[in-house]
Amino acid sequence: MLEHLNLPESTQTQRLFHGRGHAYAGFEHICIDWFAPVILITAYKAIEADLLAQLVTFFSQPNDFVKSIQYQQRYLPQAPVSVIWGDEISELQLNENGLKYHATLGRSQNHGLFLDMALGRAWVREQSQNKAVLNLFAYTCGFSIAAHAGGARKIVNLDMSKAALKRGRDNHLLNQQDPSIVQFEAVDLFKSFGRVRKHGPYDLVICDPPAFQKGSVNIERDYKKIIRRLPEFCQDQALVMLCLNSPDLDQQFLSDTVAEYCPQCQFIENIPAPDIFKEAMAGKGLKIQVYRFNAIKTSN
Repeated sequence: MLEHLNLPESTQTQRLFHGRGHAYAGFEHICIDWFAPVILITAYKAIEADLLAQLVTFFSQPNDFVKSIQYQQRYLPQAPVSVIWGDEISELQLNENGLKYHATLGRSQNHGLFLDMALGRAWVREQSQNKAVLNLFAYTCGFSIAAHAGGARKIVNLDMSKAALKRGRDNHLLNQQDPSIVQFEAVDLFKSFGRVRKHGPYDLVICDPPAFQKGSVNIERDYKKIIRRLPEFCQDQALVMLCLNSPDLDQQFLSDTVAEYCPQCQFIENIPAPDIFKEAMAGKGLKIQVYRFNAIKTSN
C-alpha cells in the first residue's frame, strides 16, 4: 500500500488513497484524506495494527505540513475519530481551489466536504456568472460557495438539516462572500416544491441527493419525483446538474429517468470524479450528468 502514497506538498484538500474503489486488493476498507494539517485515515473495518503503524511512520516523516494523524473507525457506532499521532485538532478550514470550507472531525461520520465532488464544484464555479442558482440537498453549501465565487446573482440552498445550512452560512462568511444574494431553506424538498418554485425560475439547478436517507429519501424511488418537476423550476436553456451517489445505480439509470420524466432535457456531458477516486468497476462511484433544459414552445 505504501507504494501508492505520497506526502502532501501543499495545504490543498485532497484524497490521498481511495481503497473504497476496490482498485487496490486487500485495502478496500481504507481511505486517506488530507485535511491540512491533519491526515485522516478512515477505516470501514479494523486496520491491522502493523499496517496502521506503517501509515503513522510514513505520514509522520519530517514535513512542513502534517501536524496530526487521526483514525476514524467508520465500522463502529458514531464513527469515532482518535488522534494517533501529533496534535489534537478537530476544527479545520479546508482549502480547495482558493475557496475555504469549515470541517469538523469527530462530531459525525461526515466532515463537511465531499472530496469526490471537487470537479463538480469547479464546474459550477465556471458556469454561474450572473445566474440564479438552485442547490438541492445543499448540505454545507459547497456548491453555493463555488457558485458565489463564480459570480452568481442569486443562490437558493435547500436542505432538511438546519445544522448543515448553518455551516453553509458560516462557509459563505469564511470566504467573505456577500450573504444578501444567498437564501437558505431548511425544508423537506418532497413537501416543499412550492417553496422552490417561489424563488425561481433558475438558470442553473444542482441536485445532489443522498442515495438513501431513512424516512426521507430513497433515490431509486424518488429521483423521478425531482426530475419531473424540472420544467417548473427551470428557465429556458437552464443548465441542470444531476448527481448520483449510489453504487447500485449507474449512469443509465439517470439517463433513462431523465428521458422518461423530463425529455425537454438534452444531455451535454458527464463530469468525472478526480483521478484519485479510481474504481475497479465502472459505474460504482460518483456519477454527475449535465443537461440543458429546452422549454417546449406552444403556438397560439
